[in-house]
Formats: sequence, C-alpha cells, structure tokens
Amino acid sequence: MYPKSDLLEALSINTWFAALPLAERKAMVRAGEVTTFRAGEMLYRKGDAGASFVGLVEGAFKVSTLGEDGREAILAVMEPGNWFGESSLLDGLPRPHDVTAIHDSIVLAIGVVEFERLMRRPAFARALGALLCSRVRVLYSLVEDAMLRSTRTRIARRLLALARGDATMAVDARARVTVSQEALAMMLGITRQTLSKELKVLARDGVLSLGYGRIDILSVPELDKRGALA
Repeated sequence: MYPKSDLLEALSINTWFAALPLAERKAMVRAGEVTTFRAGEMLYRKGDAGASFVGLVEGAFKVSTLGEDGREAILAVMEPGNWFGESSLLDGLPRPHDVTAIHDSIVLAIGVVEFERLMRRPAFARALGALLCSRVRVLYSLVEDAMLRSTRTRIARRLLALARGDATMAVDARARVTVSQEALAMMLGITRQTLSKELKVLARDGVLSLGYGRIDILSVPELDKRGALA
C-alpha cells in the first residue's frame, strides 16, 4: 500500500493541488483512503452515486461514455496529480461518465463525509471553485473546436492538450504522447481512417513522428501554429 507520508509530494506535481496552502493539502491527505486499481478496472460507472473526490497518485484513467451505436468516446485522460469526481458530490446527481484504469493505478479517495468537512474550510472551498472554473473553460474550448475548427486543427490542439497532461494542462509540453491512434480517434469523435490521413500529413511536414502506441512531437511551435489556425 502507498504510504500516506509520500502522498503529499506525489500529488503536488499537479498545479492546482500544489497551489493550495500546505494545511489544506495535509487535510486532504489525512481525509482520503488509498485504493489500488488494476488496468481495465472501473473506478465508477455512469449512473453510479457519487461516493468520493479522487486524487490520482500513480497510473492513468480514461473518462469515457458510449454512444447510441455502442462506440466509446474518450473525453479525457487523467494522469498522476489530477483530481476529479467532485461534481456528483456537489450536486448529488449520478456520475455522468465511466472512469476506467488504463494502467495499474493508485488513488487517494476522499469520501462524502470527509469531503463535506473539507468544504467547510474556506481555502478548500475557494480552490474547488477555481477547479470547477478550469473545467468549464476546457469544456467551452472543446465545444468551440467541434463547431468552428477543421479536423486537422482539432487534431493538433488535442495532441497539444495530451502533451501538456490533458486535464493537467501543464505549461510545458512533453515531446512524446503515449496514445494509440484508435484512442485518439475516440477522443476526437472521428474515424481511425480520417485520423491516420491527417497524422500522415503532419508527419510528412516534419511536425511529428508516428510510432506504435505513441506520437512524438518534433516541433511544438509548429504544432502550436497548426492548432491556432481556424
């Protein structure tokens, strides 16, 4: 089991958590329970009651939903340091999405009672409000992409988001994005064939390099430029 003494440092790689006063971070670590998940195991399903506010310590989770035709749409990838699952604890409504471990993972789960106690702390409540605001900004950006931008531009922007940790949105982009083309197509809601065609154009132009289960970004500035085009 992951020792709680190491959790503070592990979770502080996330900018939101790291910006909290030390007293709030320690209170969150004390309030949570460490739980492990195997790859493919579900943290929760769409329709479940909200039972915890979750901090990801190790591993990765995908946030997904199923369409009417049974196809899976991957909405986000949660990486170490990310916190999620707060909405159902705040509004009392069922979980809106499926969350599944991509790799063997470790989480710190703060239950309903402890979450309500934390919400009585002004610093934590303000920070949670800021976290929700960041989620709204991301959602509006995704809607804008879907309505106004070309497929190639959307691909560039999604790759940049993944390179910056997707939900984490770090300032610096990683050179390698570990994602299959099938999963990336699911995130974008396009066919695997359409994605492959567009990635080959970007590879031909020297913007990125394609590998098995990964995409290497050869020029972040050029990808940024492609993602800025309307």
